[in-house]
Amino acid sequence: MSMSRVTLRYERGTIVVSGNVHIPYASKDPRTNSRRAAAIDYLNILEYLKRSRIDYDDTKVLDLIPSPNFSTQKNNQSRLSLRDYQRKALDSWAKADKRGSIVLPTGAGKTVIGVKAIEIVNSATIVIVPTIDLMDQWSSVLLKYFPKIKIGNLGGGSSAIESITVSTYDSAYLRASSLGNRFSLIIFDELHHLAAPGYRSIAEQFASPFRLGLTATIEREDNLDRDLPRLIGGGIVFRTRTLDLARDRHLSPFEIERREVEMLPEEAIEYHKSIQAYQLSLKKLGIRMNYAGSFRRLIMMSGKNDIAREAIRTRNKAMDIALNSEAKIEELRKILSENVGTKTIIFTQHNKLVYSISNLFLIPFITHKSDRDERLDVLNGFKEGRYKVLVTSKVLDEGVDVPDAELGIILSGTGSSREFIQRLGRILRPKADSTRKAKLIEVISAGTREMEISHKRKRAFLNSEV
Repeated sequence: MSMSRVTLRYERGTIVVSGNVHIPYASKDPRTNSRRAAAIDYLNILEYLKRSRIDYDDTKVLDLIPSPNFSTQKNNQSRLSLRDYQRKALDSWAKADKRGSIVLPTGAGKTVIGVKAIEIVNSATIVIVPTIDLMDQWSSVLLKYFPKIKIGNLGGGSSAIESITVSTYDSAYLRASSLGNRFSLIIFDELHHLAAPGYRSIAEQFASPFRLGLTATIEREDNLDRDLPRLIGGGIVFRTRTLDLARDRHLSPFEIERREVEMLPEEAIEYHKSIQAYQLSLKKLGIRMNYAGSFRRLIMMSGKNDIAREAIRTRNKAMDIALNSEAKIEELRKILSENVGTKTIIFTQHNKLVYSISNLFLIPFITHKSDRDERLDVLNGFKEGRYKVLVTSKVLDEGVDVPDAELGIILSGTGSSREFIQRLGRILRPKADSTRKAKLIEVISAGTREMEISHKRKRAFLNSEV
């Protein structure tokens, strides 16, 4: 038997290649006589060596955490039952060499797909999530299906590494170089976060041969989602639409209503005054806000240009008036009186309006400033029916398991399709009465730029359903 000509080993997020052979994915390390590649290219290097019929030894790359048999079986029956689309999604991922992303609407059971993927790979697994809340939720679900297995956590003060570990993106980013060869499977929940300039290094420093991305909204407004196929090892292997799952009763049937309200006279005067000042500033600057990146350019100019700063100030003032109009509060009062007893979530753009609504209507709120115990109390109270209505800003858009709701009210928001889809998803879990429709109501200040924002997010949502 011939001696290995190439030796591979893992070292702090990289693959060190020893041997007098050129490897396309590796660069010369000036400090040594070896070559070095990003850990993400481990499989690419193996494929090249096999294709080139070059002998190699890679026994020093993966140092997997010993793991028991990951089975959801109990008394020869699985604790885990999959819906038809979940099974198709997993089959597609398996056929793609267990690498790629699955895009499903919020509430469609992405976590269950992740659990089944762990069972299929049946080896050490790390799950990466954006928030502490999601880390706790994943850990609870994993304990439910793998009751005899200890679940490790990285984040929120925890630093326990186990054969199945759930980590926040922040903690994984800090520990990637030391953990990158300890897991066979890496699951990225809310995958769109991975494309961020810092977080992408997690994927690059892990040598994990199997990768699964899960999200409801893979597209990013900065277009960095184009890099996800490289980071996850493949493209989208399965995607299904909200409308299809609602039609098949996997999600609640729903309707979207838009209500336009007239601002109070004094609000309208201040709004138009601010918009005119904004447009005058743009004219002085010679900027037209009719192309992608134009507002970003304005922000960059504002660092050194007084007129650009004034443009941003007057624009923000106008939007603040439109988004937080007193007329919206009166419309909200009307909607709540029309839906007494209906489990309702009110969404706003800013915390200021959250607190105003909470004080005025005496309903609980959740913001990013709410501590963990307070948040759990509100969510549990909503789930148990102690609270029928809650108000929140962006904190419930993703990363929190929100109990069933029947009505969503958007009082203010951005033009982001992701935000819209996430908020819609909060009311789409199947209801006990399968014929009952969930409803999302947008309240818009008439005659303002908020109408454009509403059209933009609605159009983006409909395009994603094509």
